[in-house]
Amino acid sequence: MSINSVWYHIRYANPPSVYLLTHKFAILSYMKSLSLSQPHIIAIVGTPGSGKTFFADKFSDTFNTPFINKDKITPLSKDTKSAAMLISYQVEELLKTHQSFILEGMSDTRTERMILKRFARKAGYEIIFVWVQTDPTTAKSRATRENTEMNPEEYDRILKRFASPDSTEEHIVISGKHTYATQAKVVLKKLSGPRAEIVSRATIPTRPTKPGHRNIVVS
Repeated sequence: MSINSVWYHIRYANPPSVYLLTHKFAILSYMKSLSLSQPHIIAIVGTPGSGKTFFADKFSDTFNTPFINKDKITPLSKDTKSAAMLISYQVEELLKTHQSFILEGMSDTRTERMILKRFARKAGYEIIFVWVQTDPTTAKSRATRENTEMNPEEYDRILKRFASPDSTEEHIVISGKHTYATQAKVVLKKLSGPRAEIVSRATIPTRPTKPGHRNIVVS
């Protein structure tokens, strides 16, 4: 929404629209620094080529939040085991800060997610798994085209190992084909949760009731 559009809504829209707009701005303003009441690990889940890194990079830049990217660490390691150890070390160090961060890696299987969740809770963190979904044909095309080190056979090997979150695992889903704005809206809605109710009560003014009239609340 452009500045001109915002000004039009404030000046000409009917009062309920103004209240709703104020409410949304209040939530986004609060979330700008991810100053959550409890620190979070935002763990990105998905197959290669699904759009995980695209979303995580954008979200990290938007909220100035540290991002541990497996794809950046793996090429610097002698093998996948060394890469996993480096990622684990970075996670352990960030957990000491009690600040929210984004993690791509250590969440390809249910066992890895279970271990990560246990470590997070022990350190006083909440964890939110964000599953980035893209159809297999598009994801494979992206992964093998954009990453010269990944051939179709390697992609199939990783895909075979990957276990998507099931109904017993708390997670949210975003589409790897949607715009970043749409993706971020889904994640912010989950993160803002109870805080949204507090902001709503604190920032949305109540219209005075005129004699002989009733206020109508649209839910």
